[in-house]
Amino acid sequence: MKTLKGPAIFLAQFMDDTEPFNSIDAMAKWAADLGFVGIQVPIGDPAFIDVKRAAESKTYCDELQGRVAEQGIEVTELSTHLEGQLVAVHPAYDQMFDGFAPQEVRGNPAARTQWAIEQVTYAAQASANLGLTEQVSFSGALLWPYMYPWPQRPAGLAEEGFAELARRWRPILDAHEEAGVNICYEIHPGEDLHDGVTFERFLDAVDAHPRANILYDPSHFVLQQLNYLDFIDIYHERIKMFHVKDAEFNANGRAGVYGGYQDWLARPGRFRSLGDGQIDFKAIFSKLAAYDFAGWAVLEWECCLKHQEDGAREGAQFIREHIIRVTEKAFDDFAASGVDAAGNRRILGLESH
Repeated sequence: MKTLKGPAIFLAQFMDDTEPFNSIDAMAKWAADLGFVGIQVPIGDPAFIDVKRAAESKTYCDELQGRVAEQGIEVTELSTHLEGQLVAVHPAYDQMFDGFAPQEVRGNPAARTQWAIEQVTYAAQASANLGLTEQVSFSGALLWPYMYPWPQRPAGLAEEGFAELARRWRPILDAHEEAGVNICYEIHPGEDLHDGVTFERFLDAVDAHPRANILYDPSHFVLQQLNYLDFIDIYHERIKMFHVKDAEFNANGRAGVYGGYQDWLARPGRFRSLGDGQIDFKAIFSKLAAYDFAGWAVLEWECCLKHQEDGAREGAQFIREHIIRVTEKAFDDFAASGVDAAGNRRILGLESH
């Protein structure tokens, strides 16, 4: 068994134009002061990482890790959530997702897709140059508008959607194979990979590519009413990353999983700070330890109530208290009889006469 690494924190929800949230150096110190030992870094802001330069220069990456190490912090993984989202965008979402892309490719879906593929591909070699073995992304979505089967989906629509998704991601996955880095898709509503079934369909479409893996975030399963503990049992071999994020689902007579277009505060399913929701993290950490999960426990803050800095401070301690330092011995070793193979055969009555 392995002891999880952590606590670490995903920087995306905290990054800002003001100190200390406007550079990787300042945020490394901020995170360390809160008790974190790792940071998960989005690639979209050069004040944190220049992903193209990182892909091309091991020296730059060594210097970057050295700067955060001065604060007692290390970069745990890179995030390409927004860039991965743009690998596959249904036209209904073109205008809303254009804001994730640079000005020069907005209004041009084909150019935007190519830009996104390039960025996620850069992240493969950048991760390798940083000494990392995983990065997290979104799959994007061509099929999400047709998630509920009304009107009835035309025959072959889902199959063609996953085939196209695979065509776009296969070269990226191959680049990650060359770099020795896993892409861990965050299984997330709004993405074509939003539950176990859709992940399996994608995996089939990319011929079980060894670099197609999972970021496990139980909060998204609570909001879908999917069994988040069974998910670990089924997919533990593909789970390579872990977002520690809490959530709650309080069904009522007016709204359910779909939420009635209400804001987050009013929805039956909503994200909460660690310890304030309904997720059984003791069971999650136990399962991950038992399955030899070797990665990081990374806080992602998305609470609809609590201030983000309070959530971060409390979250560092919450994760630290939940990480299980695994044992190297069996509890009943003291009663071992020392019987050897021949003795075992005698006990079973198998010794020849």
